[in-house]
Amino acid sequence: MAIDQTLLDRAEQQGESWLRLYQWQPHCLSFGRHEPALRRYDVDRITEMGLDTVRRPTGGRAVWHSRELTYSVSAPATRLGSLRAAYLGIHGVLATALRELGTVASLATPARAAPVDAGACFARAAGGEVMVEGRKVVGSAQLRRGGALLQHGSIMLEDDQSMVVQLTRGAESADNSEPPAVPLAILLGRRLGTREVADAIVGAAAACWRGVWRPISDPGPLLSAAATHFAQFQSPAWTWAR
Repeated sequence: MAIDQTLLDRAEQQGESWLRLYQWQPHCLSFGRHEPALRRYDVDRITEMGLDTVRRPTGGRAVWHSRELTYSVSAPATRLGSLRAAYLGIHGVLATALRELGTVASLATPARAAPVDAGACFARAAGGEVMVEGRKVVGSAQLRRGGALLQHGSIMLEDDQSMVVQLTRGAESADNSEPPAVPLAILLGRRLGTREVADAIVGAAAACWRGVWRPISDPGPLLSAAATHFAQFQSPAWTWAR
């Protein structure tokens, strides 16, 4: 999260645009910036299971990051348009990549947004999310700051989000009004390699967002800048702020 925050800094201060693809080690439960995690999730059970937790700089609801691929896009807001236009544009790129991998991916039709205390991010689609066979396979959140934006999200490869349900207080937290999220491995009947998915996303992004793409060769300066944000995202006071 500190790295994503740093990429947002660079988009705002230097006008850079970034596409980042990564996985989590160890696996981790992330909360949305304004989500009432203390009230919503069982802290004792999370501690007993030895699970890592973090609060994202973006909004949205809880996501279990396990056998998935996380994407992150940081850019000056003028390059991607309004909040809604950027959200749809980024998801359009992801849908294109997933279609190239053999899915019938599309974007969800508009629906009323769920409140931040409504449970897992993948419990329902609010409109514009990437769907395959009526199931939500990408959950995203966005932050606008100054003249820049950060949007990141989880692409479900093999795991579903049942861990979030297990950690949510009260049976009433489960939202059964929408089809449950299903990982791509089940929908496709085969596993997708992380590199395979990453390459498809990079190809779709390069075709959509014209320009010169430069893979980062020396992560040192970026990691040094991210170190200034480490304390915030490592702090229980931030993670369990509400």
